[in-house]
Amino acid sequence: MKTTDTPPPLEPVEDRPQQVTKEKTPPQKAKSSEGGILNAFSHGILIIWAIMVVLPLLWAVMTSFKDDDSIFSSPWSLPDKLHFDNWSRAWSQAHMSDYFGNTLIVVGFSLLGTLVLGSMAAYVLARFEFPGNRFIYFLFVGGMSFPIMLALVPLFYVLNNMSLLNTLPGLILVYIAYSLPFTVFFLTSFFRTLPTSIAEAAFVDGASHTRTFFQIMLPMAKPGLVSVGIFNFLGQWNQYMLPTVLNTDPDKKVLSQGLVELATSQGYKGDWSGLFAGLVMAMLPVLAAYIIFQRQVVQGLTAGALK
Repeated sequence: MKTTDTPPPLEPVEDRPQQVTKEKTPPQKAKSSEGGILNAFSHGILIIWAIMVVLPLLWAVMTSFKDDDSIFSSPWSLPDKLHFDNWSRAWSQAHMSDYFGNTLIVVGFSLLGTLVLGSMAAYVLARFEFPGNRFIYFLFVGGMSFPIMLALVPLFYVLNNMSLLNTLPGLILVYIAYSLPFTVFFLTSFFRTLPTSIAEAAFVDGASHTRTFFQIMLPMAKPGLVSVGIFNFLGQWNQYMLPTVLNTDPDKKVLSQGLVELATSQGYKGDWSGLFAGLVMAMLPVLAAYIIFQRQVVQGLTAGALK
């Protein structure tokens, strides 16, 4: 008979030596401490930046209610009395009302023209493919890098030949041309993020391109329009170089020119309290516009990234 070797008896499972593998756990405490330090550092930078921005604004508002002697004797103290006559004097005697009205007309019409023309051009460049599409797009992008100082002399002669020099319509046209490159660049990227199915459904229902744009696509682009509108409003409201060269008529000056006129009208006997009052007048519309539309601005800037 052929005998087979019997295998040795197996050891019980519970008696076997178990090898315990030690997994390396990440140092959670170290990461949390690093994150806390980074958050504290970033919050500290934001607080310092907020103080640097808010403190001059508050100081300008506070100074606008002081008299000239208090401005120089105690510039950092609160006004002992609110001098509202500074505001009335700047509004009436310094002709800030006229400058304010001219600025509202110029910025209002130029902002409307910029948004309408810029949105139409951006929609075509973003939605339609045709020969020269990218070339036209890069022309607008190149316009953003063109120095405005190089165009002052040609603009002067062009407006003079068109009989638009020292007129509000001429300044409006220049503002629109100045703001179009950034508007087209911003809105082209925004229109590309919008869904095409809604526009295709409108075409199937018989809507024309014009109706689809104004009734469907333009309302969908409201966050982007508000964002680029705020940026254009800030740039056009604070514009000084263009009106100084192209608008020298004293009756048609804008706010930036009016503030310089107010600062230099009396030489060394400048009306400093009235100047600060005029400065706050020119600053309030910008602050109000940003505070009102700050949520729409953030939505417009993040819409493309979220989609």
